[in-house]
Amino acid sequence: MRCRLIKEFLFEASHSLPYVPESHKCARVHGHSFRVEVAVEGEVDPATGWIYDHQCISQAMNPLLETLDHSHLNELPELANPTIETLCGWFWKRLAPKLPGLCEITVQETPHARCVYRGE
Repeated sequence: MRCRLIKEFLFEASHSLPYVPESHKCARVHGHSFRVEVAVEGEVDPATGWIYDHQCISQAMNPLLETLDHSHLNELPELANPTIETLCGWFWKRLAPKLPGLCEITVQETPHARCVYRGE
């Protein structure tokens, strides 16, 4: 049986978008309660009934969340332009080597705006 497991994480951070017009509201420093979903896909192990031990996903994510939580994202390496699209890529680059079967990263910055990245 093949399934997809999705685990959700939260962090708070500020950012600004340096490549939008100065008049754009996102050019100013502002903050979000970001939600990140990490999805892994694979065969369910008949012995455990799991694709993954959920703790493995948390262990891979925790150092990243510690870096991002209550930070100003623009100050972090590789996040000078911290859009939700670039955040998806940032997470993917760091998680893919640690989570075989990683198939999707979703970063949501507001209840109405999110980005999904599938490593393409």
